[in-house]
Amino acid sequence: MQTETEVFGHMPSGEPVHRITIRGGGLTAHVLTWGSVIQDLRLAGHAAPLVLGFENFRDYLDHSPYFGATPGRNANRIGSGRFAIDGMSYQLECNENGVTHLHGGSDGIAKRLWTLVEAAENRVVLQITDPDGRAGYPGNCTITCTYTVSDGGVLNVVYESTTDRATICNVCQHSYFNLDGTADALSHDVMIAANSYLPTDELQIPTGEIRAVDGTAFDLRTMSPMRLEGDGIGYDHNFCLSDMRGQKQSVALVRSINSGVSLEVRTTEPGVQFYTGFKMDVAVPGLEGRHYGPFAGFCLETQIWPDAVNHANFPQAVLRPGETLRQETDYVFTRN
Repeated sequence: MQTETEVFGHMPSGEPVHRITIRGGGLTAHVLTWGSVIQDLRLAGHAAPLVLGFENFRDYLDHSPYFGATPGRNANRIGSGRFAIDGMSYQLECNENGVTHLHGGSDGIAKRLWTLVEAAENRVVLQITDPDGRAGYPGNCTITCTYTVSDGGVLNVVYESTTDRATICNVCQHSYFNLDGTADALSHDVMIAANSYLPTDELQIPTGEIRAVDGTAFDLRTMSPMRLEGDGIGYDHNFCLSDMRGQKQSVALVRSINSGVSLEVRTTEPGVQFYTGFKMDVAVPGLEGRHYGPFAGFCLETQIWPDAVNHANFPQAVLRPGETLRQETDYVFTRN
C-alpha cells in the first residue's frame, strides 16, 4: 500500500505543511511535518479519535496547547530559563509568563517545520536541526523522530538526538489522549508505577525534593480516578519512574470504563509528566467539531525530569558531542 501524503496547510511564509498517514496493528495515525505532530489517531472498532487535534492547520498555529507535538529541544520547564554546563552559564528565553522556560521556547521544534526523511505504510521518519543560539541553547542539535504503528495496537515513538556542542536535550510526545470520545476524561482510571513524584513551587518548577507517593493523592500505583483528590483540581506533575534511563518497561495504564479502550505506556525514560488538561479551554472546535474544555484529554509525557539540569540529584539532562540521546516509548491501545 502506498503511503498517503497530502498538503494539510501552509506556514505564514507559504511553505507547505504535509500530513502523512500510516497504518498498522489496527491503528491509523496522521502525522504533520509541522512540529512532528500526531494530528489524529484511530483504533479499529472504536469510532472516536484517541487524541485531541484540529481539522485545520491555522488552528494549530493560533490555538494549540502542544496537541500531539514534539516539544524541545528541552521539553517541560527550566526554572528562570537558566542553567550551566562545564562552568559556562546560559540564559534561555523565558517564554512562560516571562519567568520560566517551557518546551524549548516560543519557536521551539514543536512549532517549526521538520523534514520528511522516510514514509512507509506503517512508519514515518522526520528530522529537524535546532540551530546554535536559538532561544539561547548552545550547539546545533539534530533530532530525528520515528513513528511506527504495529501489531497489537502499538504506536512506537523513537527520538534520537545529537549535538556538536554540550547542551541540554529532552524531547517527548505531547499528545492529549481521550479513550472514549466524551467531553472529558474524568471517567478514565489511571495507574502509574512510580514510588515518588516531584513537588513544585508556584511556578511549577521542581523544588528539588523527591517525595514518596505513600499516603498522598499521587499514589497511583493501583488504578485510581483521573481527578486529583485533596488540594488542587488536577495533575500536572512529574512521576519518578527511575533514577536513570534504562530498558523499556511498562510504567502506566489508563482505561475508559465507557468504551473499554485501554492505553498502556512502556518507556525507556526515567519520568512521566502526567497532565490531566484541567487548564484547557480551547476557543475553536477540534476534531469532528469537538469542544476541548477542562479535562478533555490527558498527557503522559515520557521524558527526563523537568529542570533536571539544575538538580544534581535528578537524572542526567546534558547531551555531548559524540553521544546519541535515544528516547523510546510505546503507546499500546487495546479494546475489550
